[in-house]
Amino acid sequence: MEEKPELLQLYELQYSDLILLSSNKSPPSTEEIRRMESVSETVMQTLGPTGPGLLSIVGVPKASILRKTLLPLARKLSLLNNDDRKLVLKEHNLGSDVPLKDLDRIVSSFAMQMKYEQRTSDGVNKKMEGKFEDEEFKNLGSVFKELGFCMMELGLCLAQICDKVIGGHELEQSLLQSGTAKGRLIHYHSPIDNFFIKEAAKRKGPRISEVNLGNEVKLCDDKKLDLWQQWHYDYGIFTVLTAPMFMLSNSNHELEYENPSDHTYLQILDPEKNRVLMVKASMESFIFQVGESADVLSKGMLRATLHCVCRPKKMKNLSRETFVVFLQPAWSKTFHLSDHPMERLTSSSQDSESCTEGTHGAEKDSNGLTQNSLQLVPPLHSRLKDGMTFAEFSRVTTKQYYGSSGLQPNR
Repeated sequence: MEEKPELLQLYELQYSDLILLSSNKSPPSTEEIRRMESVSETVMQTLGPTGPGLLSIVGVPKASILRKTLLPLARKLSLLNNDDRKLVLKEHNLGSDVPLKDLDRIVSSFAMQMKYEQRTSDGVNKKMEGKFEDEEFKNLGSVFKELGFCMMELGLCLAQICDKVIGGHELEQSLLQSGTAKGRLIHYHSPIDNFFIKEAAKRKGPRISEVNLGNEVKLCDDKKLDLWQQWHYDYGIFTVLTAPMFMLSNSNHELEYENPSDHTYLQILDPEKNRVLMVKASMESFIFQVGESADVLSKGMLRATLHCVCRPKKMKNLSRETFVVFLQPAWSKTFHLSDHPMERLTSSSQDSESCTEGTHGAEKDSNGLTQNSLQLVPPLHSRLKDGMTFAEFSRVTTKQYYGSSGLQPNR
């Protein structure tokens, strides 16, 4: 019998406190001033060197309706035939950064670059005559942008809170100077989804609902499929995620499945606790992860989060949907390492080793976590040199993870 993973219940920062802390307004009373100071201290401890490097924001207006509207479209888009999907993506100014023609892909991603200067616009898409039309996709682009701009604003507010403690305006200005953020609507495939895709391709593109599941489904038990996404650090400033939505599906219908395992399947390495932890978050929250750029720009006062996305072993028809916004510096931003703790630049592989030595039973319940898995994470000192621009850091990081001689497959 498998042991349950150790859970990390995320610290929840109330939206109202986020707004108050990021503003220049003084709290109305001494008691409220003390409370806000305590909240700010907790935020920095949570995102800092002794914390897990991630938190959640709750109570955001319209978050629930936007999430419930957008996330189910991830699976629907993923399972469309290629021709129809191209038309939908073009109509809503979306692209993809994964090979959607690969029938064995386990992740589908639909992306858009969003500009800070446009975040106050209404985001309405114009209809393109003579193109693929479907009622379920009619609001795809507008909801994508509305939710994305909301998450960008949350990121700016959190950057302002951190800057007040760190000193200066480095994080906020780095985000604004970049001008853009990348939004991704992501579908993590169930094994059943890939069966549908292959069967539909054989029939030259019927709707997935027209494919008969039958009794001949052969599901792969390859250990590499224990993870939807391999262990890695994000290398931007903040990564903002909706709490994931899980879908149970067969050939005829799909149904949201709330809390299949009472966690998000997002797994982190917490080096301070010497543990691998499974993240638990409320359904209507936004999850914030610290990236390596924030780690460096904050002079080590924030700590990047090493994480992966696990795939359930037994539920072969369970998929995972989420929406992510990557907040990063301008490509021309130059990194200076003189004020950054040197041990942090070289600690990635050592943290990984100490963790796997101390996990014992947790090693078995973390979806195949082994020392070899964590050795696939290139340490920061091998990717970032003093005076590098963010563009250079991005290229080197991508190459070391996913290049022809990289540590991880480019899936």
